[in-house]
Amino acid sequence: MSTLKRDHSEGAVGRRMLKRKFGDRSDWKRVLARQYAQSYIGSDDFKGYVTLLRIVKVSEPLFVNYEGKQICIVDDGYQWLQQFPSGKNHSVTTMFDAKGHIVQWYID
Repeated sequence: MSTLKRDHSEGAVGRRMLKRKFGDRSDWKRVLARQYAQSYIGSDDFKGYVTLLRIVKVSEPLFVNYEGKQICIVDDGYQWLQQFPSGKNHSVTTMFDAKGHIVQWYID
């Protein structure tokens, strides 16, 4: 399952590029063991794919700097829930720590 999104990286300057975004994050080498599930939901409230990536084991945690704070977004036991609405050019990602607390969420 994948969706397309605009690429605003340095290489995309001056041209319009699209890149594929995968819910299973299979390109992440730091994730040594994972569980992945996806489902299509076709209700009146939401139509599209919902994915859940359970990160079982990582080689090292991943931290990002957000508003001057270091936030861990990938570590053993973390989960990423992603919503890919049908016919839309965005996705919603919610990251949970090993205790099930929301670490971060964003619309991309």
